[in-house]
Amino acid sequence: MDVVPLLARMGIMVSELSGDLAVRSPIDGAGLGRVRSMDNAELASAVARAHAAFLSWRLVPPPRRGELIRLFAEELRGHKNDLGRLVTVETGKILQEGLGEVQEMIDICDFAVGLSRQLHGLTMASERPNHRIMETWLPLGVVGIVTAFNFPVAVWAWNAVLALVCGDAVVWKPSEKTPLSALAVKSLLARAAERLGGTPSSLLEVVIGGHKTAEALADHPQVPLVSATGSCAMGKALAPRIAARLGRALLELGGNNAAIVTPSADPELTLRAVLFSAIGTAGQRCTTLRRLIVHNSIRDSLVERLKQAMGNAAIGDPLAPGTLVGPLIDGSAFVAMQAALAQAEADGGIRFGGERVDVKNWRDAWYVRPALVLMPDQTAIVRQETFAPILYVMGYDDLDHAIAMNNEVPQGLAASIFTNDLREAERFLSASGSDCGITNINIGPSGAEIGGAFGGEKETGGGREAGSDSWKAYMRRATNTINYGHDLPLAQGIIFATGP
Repeated sequence: MDVVPLLARMGIMVSELSGDLAVRSPIDGAGLGRVRSMDNAELASAVARAHAAFLSWRLVPPPRRGELIRLFAEELRGHKNDLGRLVTVETGKILQEGLGEVQEMIDICDFAVGLSRQLHGLTMASERPNHRIMETWLPLGVVGIVTAFNFPVAVWAWNAVLALVCGDAVVWKPSEKTPLSALAVKSLLARAAERLGGTPSSLLEVVIGGHKTAEALADHPQVPLVSATGSCAMGKALAPRIAARLGRALLELGGNNAAIVTPSADPELTLRAVLFSAIGTAGQRCTTLRRLIVHNSIRDSLVERLKQAMGNAAIGDPLAPGTLVGPLIDGSAFVAMQAALAQAEADGGIRFGGERVDVKNWRDAWYVRPALVLMPDQTAIVRQETFAPILYVMGYDDLDHAIAMNNEVPQGLAASIFTNDLREAERFLSASGSDCGITNINIGPSGAEIGGAFGGEKETGGGREAGSDSWKAYMRRATNTINYGHDLPLAQGIIFATGP
């Protein structure tokens, strides 16, 4: 697929597409171009350039920083179709989702522009006369951002535009499977900076490479915060390296998300929500619905409708209108999916779907039919996240048991309950309900908006990105005590006598 015109319109020339790393589209398996991976010395140089940019950017008034993000949002609006299409070509997600990802970038930019005038702290009463205590939020430094293939630009924006309005510089290590989208975003931000004028160069550095590059970024002492989005295994590899130098880690890792369906649930709404959450992005979202816990009184009827809906979902070229399920990212994802399905069947599961689908004779592409698996229990394979469109279905009789099943996995990202019973809904949101960072009522676990903080608990990492007060992660807090009197009373009433 020819992405040269798309890239050219966003400022990337063909001459830049050379190097040791081949970029392929999961749509047909064909090559899109080549990029050059960077060694540790080049990464260190990129961090040094970003740090130099930070030293001047931190002195720019926050509303002026917000103006950069406003102009960046204008660039995104003007190139939404091009960037959305490039995201689809690099990831295989359907075009509507590619466009939606760019819209998510625009939304977080709008949020960040408003935030640039609201980086406020608290003022607190002092126990001492003629004293005041306040907190000040100050720029942190160079923020390292590691992103995954499935959301190659939106997750970067959740972090980066907040970091930029907070006064930080950014070093971005994108997935080696989706580097072209990162280069396009860098070019669009550079255009916005040129329009603004007076912006230091190297506010955004892109470093391309594999896990060794991510490790080098995690190790770098001049990167006070590393925000990493990806698998739980990735987080477990990076977190100790960051901790070893007492750096900050913001981790948004895997999810093994469940939805409970109660007898009072709206059947039509539930069907639509479950279908999108289970097969959207070909099951390759961290918030994908992977476990469906259905009351036994309605289990059979819902399963039959789901089998029909999943079987009828249009699978094919994600750029074509009407397609609902694009390809898996690569062959290794297909192998992992088949291994999980085989284990589920060995555990007594009854499988529907999951087979490879031929699309236009693209032998180097990996299209699959979404799988629905009826499980006798929540076995080990069910408790493990497989990044593919597999929906495990289990029954329950008692809500306490259903909530326990929801919480009985290592991950704690997102969960949902479908009910029209107020008591059930409130119980699920309470301290004795879902243990996830995102808990929803009558919508699926996927498709979060930027206004709320995004992230989860347990092996999901505990980090929060995007809205609410997530901006505080990208700043350092200083507590200030001001004495505007002539005396020096000490806290806690301490008497420290001096003199004869």
